[in-house]
Amino acid sequence: MTERAGRRCCLGWDFSTQQVKIVAVDAELNVFYEDSVHFDRDLPEFGTQGGVHVHKDRLTVTSPVLMWVQALDLILEKMKASGFDFSQVLALSGAGQQHGSVYWKTGASLVLSSLSPTLPLHQQLQACFSVRDCPIWMDSSTTAQCRQLEAAVGGARALSCLTGSRAYERFTGNQIAKLFQQNPEAYSNSERISLVSSFAASLFLGRHAPIDYSDGSGMNLLQIQEKVWSQACLGACAPNLEEKLGSPVPSCSVVGAISDYYVQRYGFPPTCKVVAFTGDNPASLAGMRLEEGDIAVSLGTSDTLFLWLQEPMPALEGHIFCNPVDAQHYMALLCFKNGSLMREKIRDETASGSWNKFSKALQSTEMGNHGNLGFYFDVMEITPEIIGRHRFNAENIEVSAFPGDVEIRALIEGQFMAKRIHAEGLGYRVMPKTKILATGGASHNKDILQVLADVFGAPVYVMDTTSSACVGSAYRAFHGLAGAAGVAFSEVVKSAPHPSLAATPNPGASHVYEALLPRYAELEQRILSQAQRPLQ
Repeated sequence: MTERAGRRCCLGWDFSTQQVKIVAVDAELNVFYEDSVHFDRDLPEFGTQGGVHVHKDRLTVTSPVLMWVQALDLILEKMKASGFDFSQVLALSGAGQQHGSVYWKTGASLVLSSLSPTLPLHQQLQACFSVRDCPIWMDSSTTAQCRQLEAAVGGARALSCLTGSRAYERFTGNQIAKLFQQNPEAYSNSERISLVSSFAASLFLGRHAPIDYSDGSGMNLLQIQEKVWSQACLGACAPNLEEKLGSPVPSCSVVGAISDYYVQRYGFPPTCKVVAFTGDNPASLAGMRLEEGDIAVSLGTSDTLFLWLQEPMPALEGHIFCNPVDAQHYMALLCFKNGSLMREKIRDETASGSWNKFSKALQSTEMGNHGNLGFYFDVMEITPEIIGRHRFNAENIEVSAFPGDVEIRALIEGQFMAKRIHAEGLGYRVMPKTKILATGGASHNKDILQVLADVFGAPVYVMDTTSSACVGSAYRAFHGLAGAAGVAFSEVVKSAPHPSLAATPNPGASHVYEALLPRYAELEQRILSQAQRPLQ
């Protein structure tokens, strides 16, 4: 999109796995400029595939930190060449892929604070990193460190209660522990350790930016209730870690004014504010404008739930983060691997590969499916850890097959009942004002969305969220500007485009599913206990 001169705006950035993306949003909350730099295509010299380097062990996955810096240079030069009027930018914020870590070498802060406007960033920051290839969220090489961390605090449940999640291989604390154990020299030579989000914010600030509460919750290091680093977790990961991380800050904090480098090189106003950057999932929550009691369901290759929580109940599954737009509240994230691929398999097996026939099957079967319940996990599920297909009739007897129409409804009802049960396990409750925001491929199917509305007993809306982390970052920049006055995020974004209503619960739906949900939960537990029983 082209820029119209003289529009006062905020910028939203997204440093994601495969690209850096930018949107400009004007005071009426319209997106009027967007651009991106794709790592594999636009920076082939770094040799990434999908923006990453997968190592020989297939477990270690990293990205070159200088690639991210050079992508920022490229995108700013593209904006400049297009005639973008930087002088109108009031504030900026951004998102980074969650859990990734960046290691600033001793002396980097001096370089950051004295950048020359005549040279691009990547030329000046060449020697500023003690680790050139940074571990990211796809890395799963830290199982030993995860077990060490859980043991140090009294087990997986204790760690979850403290930090919002049990130990996960991709989480930053475990990645830092691995670096300290395997490359102590690089660790001791690091003056600061950033998340991808706070690293990106540092580039704009010209000094080390703090980690925000929300993205900091994805590290296995932050006490989510008190919002301070856990001394037990820090000590279990590496020495002197607190001074290398700095103090965390509320997600809506203005962390400073933009560095002189951008004022002189691109024409940003010296008054342009930098609002704390956060993780891509929290930024998406802001972009979708979730409110208390709302739920966002992304129906993609895997299905993901974002929940707005008031009182969290951390569990061994899912993640609880500090809420990026309300410091008093929380957000939860649940991931289900058997999403669209499972729906497509059942479509191919029972509806001749036709979504039209699939939809007709949902229309022709009753809510509750006459008590027939199904569990469909062709790959090992995350929530819960089950594999295989399991079908039960109304008497809770396992059967080997269902008729085609029954199979289709059992799949869709089962997927959504599982989501509701596990969301409620983290403290979520459907409220009278709850709305569900559906995104992803299956959100285009009105009959699937009807089942979603019925199972949750709440209206379902759809919205375009292709740039939700970016747009959410721009919204958060506006909120940061208004934050000092104590203005609520919902007030700041009330004039943004509204999602469209796609489905409302059928009469009697709540009666049907309130009866089925406990049965579904019991059967899930039965399958789990059978799977865990040792073979005779």
